[in-house]
Order: sequence, then structure tokens, then C-alpha cells
Amino acid sequence: MKKQLTALVLCISTIVLAQKPNYNIGVLLDNNSADLTPIVERLKSQISAVVGEDATISFPLENFLVNGYDLQKAKQNYEQLLNNDTDIILAFGVINNEVVSKQSSYPKPTILFGAVNSDFIELDLSKTSSGISNFTYLIDSQSFLDDFKIFKELTEFKTLGIAIERPLMDFLPLKETFDREFEELNADYKLIPFDNAADITQNLTDIDAIYLAGGFFLAQDDIKVLAKAFIQQGLPSFTALGIDKVKEGIMATNQADDDFDQFLRRIALTVEGYINGRPLSEMPVYIENKSRLTINFNTAEAVGAIIKYSLINNTDFVGEMKNALSEKQFDLLEVINEVLNKNLFLQSSQKDVDLSSQDVKTAKSNYLPSITAAANGTYTDPELAEISNGQNPEFQTAGNITLEQVVFSESANANISIQKSLQKAEQENFNTDQLDLIFDATNVYFNVLVLKTNAQVQLRNLDLTKRNLEIATQNFEAGESGKSDMLRFRSQLAQNTQTMVQAINQLEQSFVSLNQLLNNPVNTEIDIEDAELGEGIFETYNYNQLRDLLDDPVSREPFIEFLIQEAKTNAPELKSLGYNLDATERNIRLNSGGRFLPTVALQGQYNQVFDRSGLGSTVSPPFALVDNNYSVALNVSIPILNQNLNNINRQTAIIQKDQLNINKENTELAIAANVRNGVLNLINEISNIELSKVSEETAKEALELTQTAYSSGAVNIIQLIDAQNNYLNAQLDRANAIYNYLINALQLERFLGYYFLLNSKESNDAFTQRFLEFLNSRN
Repeated sequence: MKKQLTALVLCISTIVLAQKPNYNIGVLLDNNSADLTPIVERLKSQISAVVGEDATISFPLENFLVNGYDLQKAKQNYEQLLNNDTDIILAFGVINNEVVSKQSSYPKPTILFGAVNSDFIELDLSKTSSGISNFTYLIDSQSFLDDFKIFKELTEFKTLGIAIERPLMDFLPLKETFDREFEELNADYKLIPFDNAADITQNLTDIDAIYLAGGFFLAQDDIKVLAKAFIQQGLPSFTALGIDKVKEGIMATNQADDDFDQFLRRIALTVEGYINGRPLSEMPVYIENKSRLTINFNTAEAVGAIIKYSLINNTDFVGEMKNALSEKQFDLLEVINEVLNKNLFLQSSQKDVDLSSQDVKTAKSNYLPSITAAANGTYTDPELAEISNGQNPEFQTAGNITLEQVVFSESANANISIQKSLQKAEQENFNTDQLDLIFDATNVYFNVLVLKTNAQVQLRNLDLTKRNLEIATQNFEAGESGKSDMLRFRSQLAQNTQTMVQAINQLEQSFVSLNQLLNNPVNTEIDIEDAELGEGIFETYNYNQLRDLLDDPVSREPFIEFLIQEAKTNAPELKSLGYNLDATERNIRLNSGGRFLPTVALQGQYNQVFDRSGLGSTVSPPFALVDNNYSVALNVSIPILNQNLNNINRQTAIIQKDQLNINKENTELAIAANVRNGVLNLINEISNIELSKVSEETAKEALELTQTAYSSGAVNIIQLIDAQNNYLNAQLDRANAIYNYLINALQLERFLGYYFLLNSKESNDAFTQRFLEFLNSRN
């Protein structure tokens, strides 16, 4: 008996399952495009998922009908669905609205949606249902006027271009509506009807902003073309469509991210309600959208639209922290080369080298001959002239040329040697400045990247706080939490907004510092490329080999010793001290035995009398006047006593030598400490790269779980905020880990006095070979 009863139940169940109703759904469209296909598939999935096991839903391909903005075709399509096996009709678009809404009765259940903007229909929004048998419609709260007001606040436009599909011009009261709205806005407008993207790009004259009132059926590539054209024309742009268009380059929209999903779900719920027996005439018709301003950060910057800080709190942003106005985008090598060529500090330091070269020339000039020419005119007392027998005539003009040449001078030799050493020391000081400046440039470069990342993460954190505020608001409205949670997140939102503003300003300040290093006007618009291990200029950076080398304590210590040895060999600071020691030692020799060496000089003079006249200008015989003569002399001098200055100078030089040796020892110690600390810092950053990745993934998962738990009341607000802050810090650590590693690697290279990025592969291979030889010498 039990077996028979079981068989009967199974049989009845099979019959019941076999009787599950089937509904064929027909769709009426004004237009079609390739980009519409995924949207249609999402609509099918939503309806099938919501209806579930209540019925079988079919979407026959032949029941997807497009009118191409043709009113007559739209009527034929509607009649075709009425006369075939379609069970439910979904109608979309202005033209289909013109046909479907004018019907006096509806033989088949019909749902009209997405027909027109609320600005163009006069409805009693308090009316919650259609009240018409077998018919309902869906109206969202989107308003062109609301968009215009927000766009006006953003850009202060004077004349707005409004792009709308050409076929709709005959079906919508555009002029009457826009005349009324723009009178309220105290602005003008220009209608731009279009059939394709080119119709818009060719009609951008006489406007200072552009609004896409249509464009739902434009392809993604068309939107990109339009966005590029608007940017090239310097036109701020706004769209009535969704955030996906803003991500493609349109400047802004006032549509929330989930508006379209909400719309598709309402359609699915309406179909599900009808299938389960609820009349369409009783279905709710109004969809309340949560409008939210979304701005493409890069597009806004490219067209010069200034985003007011007062709007940040209620605005979402898309795009990257890139300077769309940049006149040049630098990579790290370009920044270094620009700094080396243009930096003012380095140019000044080079002048010190040039001046020291002049000092060498001055020292050498002591061995160059000195030639002077002199001329004179003399008037002598006539009485004296008369008795001078021609030696002192009353009037005489004469001249002479004198030659002086140092043949040997120990002080001159010492000075030449000292100035040469000081010039080499100055060159090494310049090399030190170069190495320091290269690191300063890389430090500023990576600081810009860090601040870029910080601004991007703070932006995402701001969006996350907005999402948590929505959750807290929903919990409050559902009675699952108190108002304090909602107020706490409002306070958190204000704080995050301020942090975001500070992050953007810090990024701007970093570009000022970079421009200063590059000797650019500080307001020059520039940008920099990202830096990644194993990519671009860091492609040859053997991160894994270095990680393995430093991770092994056995190889780490020899490696550090080798680096210290290389650093001491390369250090321009030590070389400069060495040249200063050479100069000091030469000074000591000068003031020791060298002071007793003679100074030998040669002197010659040629004299010429040009004219004699007046009394005493002649001589009596047998005397004769000589008008020209010359003399040659050799001078030798030896200092015997010089007020004890030689001994004092010698003692001073010895003290300077001792001081230089102390400084050299201290510098060597500092180099060893810097290299060792640099290696340890690098080990920390290598570890941080690996661990920060795990930390971010874990913090993200923990935040998602905490959000879900908070939504259901399982955790309190403190736990949610802690999870959010933990995720924020983990994001910053992960994003900056590679930058910090590269900064520390380049700092270690500074301590080595050798930048791998600036040297050839052959030089870098030679460095590796020296390390291998160093290891072999220890074994």
C-alpha cells in the first residue's frame, strides 16, 4: 500500500512539474547596437532569475523587434507581437512610447519602460500605479533640469550644446521644455541633433560645454571618439547616461552606479509579479533613483574644469591620478638627465670647479714672462738743464720695455701643485653633489609616485566610507541600528574628505619640488611614469637574485663587506679628502726644507729716448748722447728669516693634515655604517613587498566580511571602522612597498657611489665579476 501511495505522489508531482507555464516575452526597441547585446542578456538573466521555478521564460529571437525610429514600423512591430505567440510585451524607447501609450486597450500584458525623461511628461507622481488593465509603465526620477543645474555649478557655462538623437526631435517638446528651463538657469543652449558621432563632433561651435541628452545606442568606440573631441575642444561634458560613459572619458554624470541594474531588476520584478497573479494595473510605476555626481578626474583636469572642494563630499571620481595637462611625461632616467643638465645648484657647483681651474692657471702664470712698457715726458728747470751737458734737457720724451721671468721658485712650484690638488678635490666635491642630486631627484620622483598612490587610495577610501554610510543609513531606517552609527559615518566622511583634499594638495606640492629640481617654472604642468620592478627602465633590475643574496646570512656578510670596499673605492668624499691631504703635505714640504731653496729670476730692460729739446738738449764735443740702451740682470734670493712665518705655516699645515686624516677616518666609518644600514633597510623592504600583498588581500576579505556582518547587525560600528582603516593602511603599504624598495635600493647605490641605472651593461657586469672575485679570494 505504501509503495502504491509513493508512486501516486511521484506521478502527481511529475504532472504538476510538467504543467509549469511557459511565457514568451517580446521586446520592442527603437534602435539596436552591438553594445546593447550584453544589456539584453542581463535583462534576460534578471527576469529568469527572479521568476525562478514559477514559470519557464522564453525570449524568441524573432520577437525582438526594432523600429529604427520609424513610427509606422513601431506600429507594425506592436501589431506583430499582438498577433503571434508572445505572452508579455516589453516596450522601450520614445517611438514605442508614442505607439504603446496611445492604445485604448491592451489585449496582451504590456510593460512600457525607459520611455522619456521626466521633464517631458506631465504625470501625477503621487499616482502609484497605471490603473489600466494589462498595462503598466516605469518612470524614473531622472531630470534634465537637475543635470543642467549641477553642470552649471561645475562649469558656469554660458551656452550649452545639447546632443540628442535626430529622430526624437519630432516626438519630444524639446524647445518648449528647454526654453523654460534655461530661462531659469539664466543661460543659452544649442540643440545638436545627431544620427552618428560625427554629427556631434562637427557641430561644437558657439558653445562652451556639451550635454549628451541621448546616445544610449552609440557604440563604446563612438563615446571614446566624442570624449576625445570634447577634450581637444576644451569642452566640459556631461551625460544623461551611466557611469560607464564617464569611465570612457565623458567628464561627468549624475546617475548612480547601480541605476541601470535597479531599472532591470524592477522590470524583472514586474514580470514576476504578473506571472504570480498580480495585475499590471496595480504595479508601482515610479522608480526613485539615488542620483550621485560622478566625475572623471582626468577629463575635468584636461578641459580645465575646477572641482570645488565643497563638491567632493557628494561626488564620486573615476580615472587615475594623472595630469592630463602635462606638457611632458618623464620617466626616472629622463628626470635624472634633466636634473644633471639644468639644475641650478649643480650649475653653481660646476662654477666652483671652473674657478678652481682658474686658480691652477693663476698658479702656473708665475712662470710666464711679465713684460711692461712705460713712457714719460720730462720738463727740467732750464738753469739745471743748461749745465747738465745734455743729460737732463729742458724737454725730453722717453720710454722703456721691461721683461721679468721667474726661472725657479719653490713657492711657485708648491702653489701649482697645491692648486692642482685643490682643483681635483673640487671636482670630487662636484661629483659628490652630482651623486647627491641624482638621489634627491629619485627621492622626489618616488615621493610623487607615493603621493599619487596615497591620493588614489584616499579616493577609494572616501568611496568606501560613502558605501558604509549607506549601509548605516539602511540599518537605521530598518531599525537594526541607532542613529549614532549613521552620524559616526557622516563624521568619518567629513574627515576622509579633508584627508583627500590634503592628499591632492600634497601631490601638487611634490610636483612643485620636482619642477624646482628640473629648473622649470614651478607651475609647469608635468607628469611622471609609474615604476615597476622588471618593467621599463627597471627591467634589468635583478630583484630575485638580490633577494636570494640578502636572504642568505652566509652570503650576506661577504656581500656587505664587498659593497663597503666598493663604496670606499668609489667615494668622491674620500677622493676629495685625499687630494686635500696631497695639497697639505705639499704645503708642509714647502715650509720645511723647501723654504731654503733659492728663487731665481731673470730681468731685462730696453730704454729709448724719443726726443730732446730746449736748453741742455745738446752736448759739447767730445761728448755724445746715446738715445737707446739695455740691461740684463739675474736675481737670486734666499729667505733667511721671515718673521717665523714659515714655521707657523708648517705647524698650521700639520694640524690641517691631522684634521683631514680624522675626517677621512670618520668618512670611512660613515660609509661602512651607511652601506650596512642600507642593506638592512633593503632587506626590510624586500620582506615588505611579500608581506604587504598578503596583508592587503587579508584586510580586504576581512572588510567584506565585516560589512556583511554589520549589515545584519552581527558586529558594531567600531569593528567596521577598524576593518576599513586596516584595509586603508594595507592598501597604502602594498602600493608603496615597491616604491620604498626602489628608493632604498637607489639610496644604497648612492652610498656605493655607483648607480646601476646610469651605467652600461658592461660596467654592471664588471661589478658582478669583481664581487665573484672577492668571494673567491675569501675562500
